[in-house]
Amino acid sequence: MTTADPNAMSVESVVAKETASSTAHKALTSPWASIVAVVIAILWTVPTAGLLITSFRPEEDITSSGWWTIFTSPKFTLDNYDQVLNGPTALSTYFVNSIVITLPAVIIPVCIATMAAYAFAWMKFPGRDFLFVAVFALQIVPIQVTMIPLLSLYVKLGLTGAEAPGGGFYTIWLSHSIFALPLAIYLLHNFMSQIPGELIESARVDGAGHVQIFSRIMLPLMAPAIAAFGIFQFLWVWNDLLVALVFGGGSPDVSPLTARLAELSGTRGQDWFLLSAGAFVSLVVPLIVFLSLQRYFVRGLLAGSVKG
Repeated sequence: MTTADPNAMSVESVVAKETASSTAHKALTSPWASIVAVVIAILWTVPTAGLLITSFRPEEDITSSGWWTIFTSPKFTLDNYDQVLNGPTALSTYFVNSIVITLPAVIIPVCIATMAAYAFAWMKFPGRDFLFVAVFALQIVPIQVTMIPLLSLYVKLGLTGAEAPGGGFYTIWLSHSIFALPLAIYLLHNFMSQIPGELIESARVDGAGHVQIFSRIMLPLMAPAIAAFGIFQFLWVWNDLLVALVFGGGSPDVSPLTARLAELSGTRGQDWFLLSAGAFVSLVVPLIVFLSLQRYFVRGLLAGSVKG
């Protein structure tokens, strides 16, 4: 009776992995893949570039010709942005409101989700698996279904309105945090469960408790995953309109930038110079956040995808 050579099997597995890797690399770096990527990038960029050029064109030029005429008769002005920020539209106040809404709505679920993910991944307690499945199942519940019961609860607790604690922002913060927690816990748990158990056991042998393991080992290793989810949550909250309208009550004191842009689309729908400038005022902060955290975002997406 003969037995297979383990060394030969390992060599064969390594060769198979290298072959699959080289095949994928050739497919992604082929000229056709590059052409497709360039075409998609152009199709995605041209409308945005046209909107950006429109935001700097005078009103009379916008109403009389298309943005592409800028190459033959270039005319630029900053009056559009001046009217958007300081004129009757007054987007500056709503811009500050969006920042006040977004930052806590990102920090709160991230803080809670990291601790919950650690508990589900590395702490044993009764009903752990059932609770994790329940949290995972909450992702399929549409937020529209929960809005009326949640708003009724806020009214009973006296958390709605500008006279409520926090000036009415509490309900928006809590709502965004509640809606984000199931996905955040699920993603961070999956990332945290990929960390080798030997690392945790060695820390316990050295006398470290759960608090020390979480703060000194887990958090540094989870930085890419936390940053990736933080970017997603920031973009979601910053671009949100429905949650802010429902739980903010429509008050200008707590309305975000998206609410004011929606009003401009309805009341000043022909003022393209204001709408285009307002769109890029809303775009600048998410763009800065994404570009500054791009490396963490990519590392977070790829974290745990390859084990070796």
